[in-house]
Amino acid sequence: MNWIARLALLGAAQPARQRLVGGAAQGLMSAAAAILAYLPTKPLGLQEGFWGSITAIAVVQGGLSATQASARDQISGAAIGSIVGASVVALAGQHLAAYALAIVLCMAACWLLNMPSAARLGGSTVTIIALVPHHSTVGWMMLSRVSVVGWGVAVGVDTVWLVDKARAVSSTVPLAPTQASTPAATTPPPTAAPTTPAPTAPAPTTPVPTQKLPS
Repeated sequence: MNWIARLALLGAAQPARQRLVGGAAQGLMSAAAAILAYLPTKPLGLQEGFWGSITAIAVVQGGLSATQASARDQISGAAIGSIVGASVVALAGQHLAAYALAIVLCMAACWLLNMPSAARLGGSTVTIIALVPHHSTVGWMMLSRVSVVGWGVAVGVDTVWLVDKARAVSSTVPLAPTQASTPAATTPPPTAAPTTPAPTAPAPTTPVPTQKLPS
């Protein structure tokens, strides 16, 4: 059974209310990370700042460990895809044959570096560099892609880290003590006074007759 089927079974086993709460929490974290990743791009003059938001949404997971694993895949795929894509485009130009070659080389490099989970993200980066029209140099495309993805990764990881810290703090705050009801004073039952036993009269004794001996 693959991991998709396991996730489906796990989701089906959870109550509907729990799934709704988990989805809402995931949505709030993703929205916050996407907005924070997009806001600085306009003042910095980045034309493709939306990639930071896309990366932040892709990175955010339900827990910090899963988010960090997704972040490693994102940044590794972006770095390998940018290097391979920019190199192929610089040598062979932007056409379909060069694009196909860049995808093969990128995924082979990811597997060679023991990062197969980053291969798909590397292929997406190659697609952006090799097919999307740009008005700048290939080197600038590569740096722009890596920097925007790195920014989105950082924002996504920091968002989940802050949420986890807030959860940890809220779970360790002691509850306000409730005023315990004071038990009513109970009056001990009266104890009976010790009774002195009445003196008993001695039983009468019957004199034993004495027999007179003959002289």
